[in-house]
Parts: sequence; C-alpha cells; structure tokens
Amino acid sequence: MNILIIEDEKPAARLLQRKVEKLGLQVNTMLHSVEEAIEWFQNNPHPDLIFLDIQLSDGLSFEIFEQIDIKSAVIFTTAYDEYALRAFKLNSIDYLLKPIDEEELSIAISKFKNQFQKNTISSLDFEAIKRMLVNPVEKEYKKRFSVKIGQQLKVISIEEVECFYSENKGTYIHTLDNRDYLIDSTLEVVETEINPKDFYRVSRKFIVPLKAVKEIQVYSNSRLKIILPTYKDDEVIVARERVGDFKEWIG
Repeated sequence: MNILIIEDEKPAARLLQRKVEKLGLQVNTMLHSVEEAIEWFQNNPHPDLIFLDIQLSDGLSFEIFEQIDIKSAVIFTTAYDEYALRAFKLNSIDYLLKPIDEEELSIAISKFKNQFQKNTISSLDFEAIKRMLVNPVEKEYKKRFSVKIGQQLKVISIEEVECFYSENKGTYIHTLDNRDYLIDSTLEVVETEINPKDFYRVSRKFIVPLKAVKEIQVYSNSRLKIILPTYKDDEVIVARERVGDFKEWIG
C-alpha cells in the first residue's frame, strides 16, 4: 500500500508520518507544495492514499487536481472550521482537523482500509469542495458562559477563563481572578463550543487557553506541565499522546 503526505510544513508532515506509521502503515513520500506535487504526480505512479493539506506554501492544493487526474483516496488534513468541512465528508474518505488527534486518525485509516478492501473508493468532486471553501459557513464560538450562583445567574466572558476542568463528575470554569464556577456541561461539549485556535484540551481533565499559559515545564514520562496564573489545585499536565499536537498548537 502506497501512502503520500502533502503537507505545507515539514515538521507537521513528520509528525503525521510518525502517527501514521505508529498505526502500522508506511509513508512512502512527503511533499510540501503545489509545484512539487504536480511534478511528482507526472513522474510517479499514484498512491493508494493521500493525506492532503488544503493550504500549501504556494497555493491551495486543489490546484494540483486542476492539472492532474487523481484517482487516489484522500484524507484531508486541515485547520478549516468543521462547519466548512461538510463537503469533505461527502467527497472524501474523511477529514482530520488540526491538530490531528491520534484516535481520529486511526478511525479515518480504518475507514480507508475498509473501502480499499471492498474496492469502493470513488473519485472526488473537488469542485464541490472548492465551492464550500470559497463561501464557508462561519461557526459562531461561544463568547460567554452563564453559571448559576444560588438563585442568580452570572455571565462569564470567554476572556475571563483561565481553564476549564472536570472534577468529581462536575465541569468547572476557573477564572483569571482565581474563582471557580460549576457549569451545566461536560468538557466534551465545551470543547466543541470554543475556538480551537485559542483553547486546547491538554488532557481528559483540562482545557486551557493559550493566553493563560504562563510557563511550560518538562515533566516525567515525556509529558509537559503547564503553569497557569492562579489555578493551583492540581497539576495541569499535557498527556504524553497529546504533546506533539500541543507543541504544534502553540506554534
């Protein structure tokens, strides 16, 4: 099985390569630009599967397919908002929203293997995907959360959040003024409601905003420890399997 990665940034390509190979597949080639990809396709047999970034260093990757008739299966890897990706679900094997989660990668590869074995992989409608991206549906992320305090409701702006955390089956907001508020939600739901460019789920217990990361320390077992301005009740640890994605997120 031949696998190709077309990814704008070399560090991101290497990180994806490690994750794919960890799942037992071999990445044969990595490319980083439209020009490079077109030349490669003109001189090499097409792979079985392509991991395709949308935005490359010299343009959108769709420019490749305007010149080359690609028959490979495609899994998109992109930072585009999930609402703009509905066409990807209809026109590709899958899409992976950056930073790429290893569990989601595994599911996408399993989906590809299933279609590959059944020989049911169909060609892509790149025009449909391009139209979706030209006028994407903008997702509105939450700007505030309401919490109940006694018989009153308090509104907390997203700008006040130092972290979200779970404890004893409850989900809490810890604010920059060192206060904790119980919210009627779960971290899984909160994660879908806040902007992934600003917030990252570092573990099952914590979601942190980039602006609140005061310090990052090397921790045991290849993990990282985050120091926040006021939260001191527990150590905020980046899970080992999330360290690579976390580093990519912080840039």
